[in-house]
Amino acid sequence: MTKTELMNRTKKFALDIILFVNSTPKNSINSVLCSQLLRAGTSVAANYRAALRAKSRADFIYKIKLIEEEADESTFWLELMRDSGLTYPEQLTSLFKEADELTAIFTQIGKTTKNRLSNKS
Repeated sequence: MTKTELMNRTKKFALDIILFVNSTPKNSINSVLCSQLLRAGTSVAANYRAALRAKSRADFIYKIKLIEEEADESTFWLELMRDSGLTYPEQLTSLFKEADELTAIFTQIGKTTKNRLSNKS
């Protein structure tokens, strides 16, 4: 997957999160959960763009780890929404899948980049 393809994929994930949050029934609990999900889910795309402009390989690795954490955090908020019964599970299926895949992708990018940095030392 190219950098551009991954940038587009993370942006699509952010947009899908926005659309999901916008369609979620409004109540005090969903407001909190949606706010957290919105922050985590959209930061995946924003932080990937920042990682592409990293000042150094170490800065890149740091930003990739942030993305990994935000993608995983998105999964957590989705789990809470599903397990609370406040949303329909079928609405969450594709978001879960993408959050898990993005977490795996960025975990691997971080490991690969860190190994390359170690091998150059």
